Amino acid sequence: MLAKVILGSIASFGLALSVGSGKVVAQMNHQMQTSERSQTVQFHRIQQPLGVKSTVTAVGLGLIGLEIWWFLLSKPKSQKAEADNGIQEVGITVDGGYEPSRILVNANQTVRLNFLRRDPSSCLEEIRLPDFHIAKDLPLNQVTSIEFTPDKPGTYSFTCGMNMFRGVIEVKPAT
Repeated sequence: MLAKVILGSIASFGLALSVGSGKVVAQMNHQMQTSERSQTVQFHRIQQPLGVKSTVTAVGLGLIGLEIWWFLLSKPKSQKAEADNGIQEVGITVDGGYEPSRILVNANQTVRLNFLRRDPSSCLEEIRLPDFHIAKDLPLNQVTSIEFTPDKPGTYSFTCGMNMFRGVIEVKPAT
């Protein structure tokens, strides 16, 4: 009961303040001279030279083109694993992503991925290959090897610990 009284008093006080301040603003607007009111409402156009307008437009269009290329047209770099003594091996640099981000391997052959992490961001501290049930920490400036044997063809992803950066392992049928 006491809480309702206090809450009601606060609400009434707030309403009284808003009504009172509205009257003051309304009185101020009526008392202002006509020239003062027109100055506060009117916008003033700022003229820019044609060269500045053209440069800003060209830079904006260039940035739009760069974004379209980056997100829609750029293809991930791929690399075929080199086979040595029955092990398919690929070196992957971890620096703002994975380079290469697409790995081509053959099925039923051991794969060794050598990750060299150069990026200190916490997102790239871990590598995960969920389809192979592998999660491993990647120490900074050290090579970390991960071995597994894909038994069937398909496309398998690997991601950072936060699932922000991705790569793909494309497994082809054994030849």
